Amino acid sequence: MKLDKDNSGTIEREEFLSLPQISSNPLATRMIAIFDEDGGGDVDFQEFVSGLSAFSSKGNKEQKLRFAFKVYDIDRDGYISNGELFIVLKMMVGSNLKDQQLQQIVDKTIMEADLDRDGKISFEEFTKMVENTDVSMSMTLDQF
Repeated sequence: MKLDKDNSGTIEREEFLSLPQISSNPLATRMIAIFDEDGGGDVDFQEFVSGLSAFSSKGNKEQKLRFAFKVYDIDRDGYISNGELFIVLKMMVGSNLKDQQLQQIVDKTIMEADLDRDGKISFEEFTKMVENTDVSMSMTLDQF
């Protein structure tokens, strides 16, 4: 399967989204943004390999956690804000929850995870929040 359909040497957002496995994922746009490390709007080979490495069975747990954290850290400031958490969870639940219900979940999550009470979740706080889940196994692809 060829990703770079226009032979530009990079993979554009539309090329990523043309893959059924990607386009059906509610977090597809976030994944593309994470792969696009320089924010240039496309993914070059180095960025693609770097992004995929988080899903390798040889990748370590911290690498996988950092990728998961980046899904929520939309503005790349190193923190997950209330608004960012709302946006990403909204992508996942769609219209299955009313915004008010979702906001209550977001507020409760921030309150529980925000150990230093600065109103946002740092990577360290995120790690503590998910330490009892098996994030690293759910982010591992057998083929890599």
